[in-house]
Amino acid sequence: MPQGARPPRSLVLVVLTALTLIAFAANSLLCRAALGENRIDAASFTLIRLGSGALALTLLLALRGRLTGWRSEGTWGGAVALLVYALCFSLAYRSIPAAVGALVLFACVQLTMLLAAVRRHEGPSPLGWAGVVVAMSGLVALVAPGLDRPDVTGVALMALSGVAWGVYSLFGRGAKRPAVVTAASFLRATLLAVLPCVALGVATQPHARTSGVALAVLSGAVASGVGYVMWYAVLPWLGTARAAVLQLLVPVLAAVGGAAMLGERVGLRLLLAAAAILGGIALVFRAPRRLAP
Repeated sequence: MPQGARPPRSLVLVVLTALTLIAFAANSLLCRAALGENRIDAASFTLIRLGSGALALTLLLALRGRLTGWRSEGTWGGAVALLVYALCFSLAYRSIPAAVGALVLFACVQLTMLLAAVRRHEGPSPLGWAGVVVAMSGLVALVAPGLDRPDVTGVALMALSGVAWGVYSLFGRGAKRPAVVTAASFLRATLLAVLPCVALGVATQPHARTSGVALAVLSGAVASGVGYVMWYAVLPWLGTARAAVLQLLVPVLAAVGGAAMLGERVGLRLLLAAAAILGGIALVFRAPRRLAP
């Protein structure tokens, strides 16, 4: 909790937290709506998303007078991880539903962070490891052979996206000005994205309808830019453990939104896999951690 800062009213905190989680789920819905219906190619969507996100974050922080010294914030390594996350995210959503993508992304982000904790000798207790096994079994069940199995390539790309986002989060671990670090990372990632996205776009026949461009801008400027600013505003008041558990709601929101707005079917396989993955990860967070001596 920030020293000297007044806590927001409970209703304000609840509303901001809810809007943040909706924004995170909206990223999956917007990307799937754009790429699933071939309104834009993945490379163009990625470049527009990163660029509009960088612009929105820069403007928001500049208006609040918090952009000073941004060049010294963040790292190029973090920007590379952010680019890999965004590009694989777009490529994956050409072939998998929003709910599947959000579920795999969230699981791989959390598992990546957990592996990093193990390397620091801060891994979970035996109960926590049982949760890891349950979560991994859910991922395996999701891609096991069967009639309703999602596209394996799409799942693999989303898994890579989740790992990249976990790595990006580790780069920013302990940042004193996380919103400024995010803005700097988006700016760097946009610069890094130009050449690979142009090359990929040329190789895959670039195309973009007005609706596809609009969805990419919404994903970058609103769901990513504004969403991250809100997240960093509420995070100090939520605490790390509570925030991690609340993120379990993102795949659920994506599933509801995908069914309601995109007409996606939520089958038994997805429900069982989601129960195992989310339940296993929740168990990891509930179990006590083994701390390094």
